[in-house]
Amino acid sequence: MESKRSVSPSLEDYLETILIISEQNEKVRITDLAEALDVAKSSVHQAISRLKEADLVTQEKYGPVDLTDTGKQKAIKIREKHEILVSFLVEVLGVDHDTAHRDACLIEHSISAVTIEKLIQFMRNYK
Repeated sequence: MESKRSVSPSLEDYLETILIISEQNEKVRITDLAEALDVAKSSVHQAISRLKEADLVTQEKYGPVDLTDTGKQKAIKIREKHEILVSFLVEVLGVDHDTAHRDACLIEHSISAVTIEKLIQFMRNYK
């Protein structure tokens, strides 16, 4: 069942964005996602279909997108990974925030679980 829930870096971005929007507004619309990710609505529809197949989101026809419990847990982990990477790049390496954010987006999808865990431990001790 785990392989059913592994998602591409692009779909991870969708999960993280759905989480962020859902915390700001109660409803996450296709239009909101398209604007936030700077993609076409048709791309959002395709991504949402794949996330529904993976049981990470739910959506009634033309309705708002909601994270499932599993989807929310995964999105929170993705966001935490992103935040720790930004924190490391800004606080330890002195990278400016915009660059750190962009780089964290790239790194978060390919960093191993072992390395991110070590980075989390490092940042806890660093602060």
